Amino acid sequence: MPTVAEALRQFAPAYLQQHADSISVAEDKVLGAITRCRTGALGGVHYQCGGCGSDHWVGRSCGNRHCPNCGHQRTQAWIEMQAAKLMPVHHFLVTFTVPREVGLVLRVHQRDGYRCLFDASSQSIRDVGAATKSLKGCQLGFFGVLHTWGRDPAVYHPHVHYVVPGGGVKLDEHGHALSWQSTPKNFLFHHGTLIRTYKAKLADELRAAGLYAQIDHEAWTKDFVVDIQPVGHGVATLKYLAPYVHRVAISDSRIIDVSPESVTYRIRRKGNLYQNKTVAGEDFVGNFLQHVLPTNFMKIRHYGWMSGNSKVKVEEVKWFVWLALGWTFWLGSGYAPQAEPLTVPMKCRLCGGVMRVIEVSYTSLSLQGIRPEHGLTYYDSG
Repeated sequence: MPTVAEALRQFAPAYLQQHADSISVAEDKVLGAITRCRTGALGGVHYQCGGCGSDHWVGRSCGNRHCPNCGHQRTQAWIEMQAAKLMPVHHFLVTFTVPREVGLVLRVHQRDGYRCLFDASSQSIRDVGAATKSLKGCQLGFFGVLHTWGRDPAVYHPHVHYVVPGGGVKLDEHGHALSWQSTPKNFLFHHGTLIRTYKAKLADELRAAGLYAQIDHEAWTKDFVVDIQPVGHGVATLKYLAPYVHRVAISDSRIIDVSPESVTYRIRRKGNLYQNKTVAGEDFVGNFLQHVLPTNFMKIRHYGWMSGNSKVKVEEVKWFVWLALGWTFWLGSGYAPQAEPLTVPMKCRLCGGVMRVIEVSYTSLSLQGIRPEHGLTYYDSG
């Protein structure tokens, strides 16, 4: 089965030679990591099955957040962690995008541009929420995830998805939580007000970052797209966002063919219709690299009482929600359903027994005469 790594191994050398003057350190590091991931070049992990006693050598994973082969275990752990922060109330998915003219500037100035996008959109949610009747006097808690792609990795489409619980915490004059106040299930903010606020704040943030003058003035006459969708309890939305939290742009399952000259991959169109697209190999590399984030850039950010430095803690908020719903006795009784863990022990593919790590090697397996197993669904071994 063709993979993203296979395509990059084949076409990245020519791309790097052609774009040696413009390739960034982060992009070069990503290519080096993905092309060596699980090949044994980074070393390997020796597993032994507790059931049948069989030995398995697996090439170490690169652990890079852009790698389509890595992140499975961390993705499952992220779902569990975020699900624990979800309130037992209705939620909304709020998505902020930018016009193409703004996106072109963000692509060149990613670190400052993405920060402006995060700051303008999160402040808009906070300020519009404070002015909304059902949330007067409340503090919101929410988190956002940055995406830079859509259905096709060839298209650069920066946007931020926010998961926002339908309600807020009433605070006293000292900032202590008093109670939970819910919004209607089908209404969070006035859509038009949110768009106008976001547009003004983004312009202010870009001015402060020195990027505003680089944007075509025509962009500010266009409609900015901000979407607000009710998403129920929010777990399905977490599962939608999760695959892109520790990976990027395109998965191996979408690669149809890697030929000596091109790469063919699948695109999902509207209405769950699929289309195959073929691009030149070096174009595929360039399309992939445009989604590489600046080194150490935080693509997931928490705000309000979901932030780590909040005076009001998530557990305290959840208790007030339970009080509002009258669930405290039910939860304390032990009859409340508990979420099943998504992270499970590693299993042997021969007998299904639990695997344990015997040793970790950081030397190339080929130099040790060891051939790593391929096609295994073992967790990240980096």
